[in-house]
Amino acid sequence: MSQQSVLYDAPGPRAKRTTLIVSVVVAVLVAVGAYFLVYRPLDEQGQFDMELWGPLVDPSNEVFSQVWKLLGEGFQATLTAAALAIVSSLAVGTALAVLRVQLKATMRRRFVHHNRPTAIALRTLTLVLNGITRFCVEVFRGLPVVITIFFVASALPDLGVDLGEILWYLVIGLTLYNSVVIAEILRSGMEGLPGGQREAAEAIGLSSFATIRLILLPQAFRIMLPALISQLIVVLKDTSLGFIISYEEVLKQSQTVILNLENPIQVYTLVALIYILVNYALSKLAEYAQRRMARGRKTGTLRKAKDQPPAALAADLTPPAKV
Repeated sequence: MSQQSVLYDAPGPRAKRTTLIVSVVVAVLVAVGAYFLVYRPLDEQGQFDMELWGPLVDPSNEVFSQVWKLLGEGFQATLTAAALAIVSSLAVGTALAVLRVQLKATMRRRFVHHNRPTAIALRTLTLVLNGITRFCVEVFRGLPVVITIFFVASALPDLGVDLGEILWYLVIGLTLYNSVVIAEILRSGMEGLPGGQREAAEAIGLSSFATIRLILLPQAFRIMLPALISQLIVVLKDTSLGFIISYEEVLKQSQTVILNLENPIQVYTLVALIYILVNYALSKLAEYAQRRMARGRKTGTLRKAKDQPPAALAADLTPPAKV
């Protein structure tokens, strides 16, 4: 019996036929609605003419190479900012998650091996650091990304911090927001693991930091990988906000093309399709990574079972005697 049939009754021939008919009717209605509400109005306005699409899809067009040069430079700038922001967000987010989990574990300690003034000072420092990290997480997670980017680009130069290229202000703004989100994803993943793992690690003499680094964090990365990949896709899309600080990413370059060719629908449609393809590739990469990790765990379990002596394996498989 399959797992699906256990969870719910499998549909019979009549239900399958009804589902098929309803699906076909809905698809036809959607197609008809798209034709009358989208295609015909755009066609009447001449939005499908090659005069508007030619500079984007026709290599023989006189401005085709110039248009794609601008868009190519824009996508290169977008991917550069996204790559830097992703790496920095993962690094800062991981460090922040480890720090928060470590501080929570330290707050439970009594520091019995220290004298009283030292113990009080250590507990006070732990409470202060825990309050600062929580405050930073709540502030940067609550601020819209566009405000964070604009604040960084405006405040740092006023404070005398000149980073030179606009790229770095965008990367810092994206990192401030996405790192705290990644930190919360990893922290929830580590705290959601069974408490027995931490207790077993302490029983064999591992310190709290070693337990987090060697046992909890790797499992949190594996479990929370879909959420992490989704957040990395958000980082890529948020690079489009760089236009507010005049960073020449793809939307900024698209506006230049639109001002000269006056074809906003065509240009934005093309840019949207490229974004969709890149994000789809990232999601497929996440699925591939998950399958590889699952296969690695399964292979490791099977190898361990093969290396185990038959007597020990039989002892593991023998049910406990009834009392």
